[in-house]
Amino acid sequence: MKTKRTERLGSEFRKEISAVLAGPLKNREPDLKGIVSVTEADVAPDLKTAKIYVSVYAPTAEERAASLAIIRANAGFVRRELAQVMRLRTVPELTFLSDDSFEYGARMDELFAKIKKDESGEHD
Repeated sequence: MKTKRTERLGSEFRKEISAVLAGPLKNREPDLKGIVSVTEADVAPDLKTAKIYVSVYAPTAEERAASLAIIRANAGFVRRELAQVMRLRTVPELTFLSDDSFEYGARMDELFAKIKKDESGEHD
């Protein structure tokens, strides 16, 4: 169950991690391609761990996978940068996960549009 504190911290983590990924990490890792968006930060109630869901918008699936691998490899760097900004006794261990909900939603929209087109074609 999420408390107000963990929800508030999740929102702050999402904002600050987005800034770290767009700034210091992008400068440190020039191979980080595409646009990286932090969609959700799920902080555990004991503040020991946090699951960070990211979407990577890149031209190819290989570039998306490579960018996500770079982010995962630099989780310690992101955590250290976060510790400098956030005023917490301990910063949670970060686990980066891919958020494919936008791609799933786009696929569903595509399927619904196809169904609607097929239905309207039958009536004509």
